Amino acid sequence: MTEISAAMVMKLRKMSGQGMMDCKRSLQEANGDIEQAMGILRKKGLATLAKRAERETSEGTVVCKVSADGKAAAMATLCCETDFVVKSDDFVAAAKALADAALACAADEGVNNILESIVDGKKFNDILTETVSKTGEKTQVGDFAKYKLDGPGLISTYIHFNEKVGTIVQIETSDETTAAEGVLKQAASDIAMHITATKPLSLDKDGIDPETVEREKAIFAEQVKNKPANIIDKIVEGKLKKFFSENCLLHQQFVKDNSKSVEQVLTEAAEQAGGKAKIKRFVRFEVG
Repeated sequence: MTEISAAMVMKLRKMSGQGMMDCKRSLQEANGDIEQAMGILRKKGLATLAKRAERETSEGTVVCKVSADGKAAAMATLCCETDFVVKSDDFVAAAKALADAALACAADEGVNNILESIVDGKKFNDILTETVSKTGEKTQVGDFAKYKLDGPGLISTYIHFNEKVGTIVQIETSDETTAAEGVLKQAASDIAMHITATKPLSLDKDGIDPETVEREKAIFAEQVKNKPANIIDKIVEGKLKKFFSENCLLHQQFVKDNSKSVEQVLTEAAEQAGGKAKIKRFVRFEVG
């Protein structure tokens, strides 16, 4: 059997980030071949994933990265089993790699696509497997979205201080000059924060699932079934209007000034910037 020197163990440990004994055992199994030993460590991670496949991954973090020119932004969630692992150096490093992979990903959505993205010469899927091998916990990408500007506008992001919830919002503007104004950038940032806090279901009522609308109408009708028949429809419509105002982003009361709707806040900021603006889309991710 090939003698495994301390230098060989240290080299593999530096390459893999694994513990000393795991590295020594892998080198012994591989008869001193570093590449084979790396493969053995990677298989260990895959075995851990298979063993813990049914475990819940209710802990984790939201990561986000914006391109240098501000014209693209990506957000994803990295999930694991316990908060203890979330705070570990290995998980934090994997989360950083995920942010890089998300922005580098050629696709705009789809977790499988992000797993194929290359970070520092490695597929993110391999980085993930190595992380599982180190932490011993099931770890997976939960959500992924990437936004890119396709005309004048700006993209704003917000991650809550607990790093468990975050938002990307894309705003279209009448021209690039308007998009570059500080007043509009601040409004976009505030709206991203608003979305993170209020959990809107959609941009407007057209974006809410018809089944959800019908379910709410049925609930409202049940609540007022003892009212006179000639006013039930009006009451239900009033409650539905309130439902839309509470759950549709454009019509929600703005968290920093409840005398205005989100739509009004954006319109006023755009006017101050010398143009027009509207929200094109948003996405909100939350762990747990």
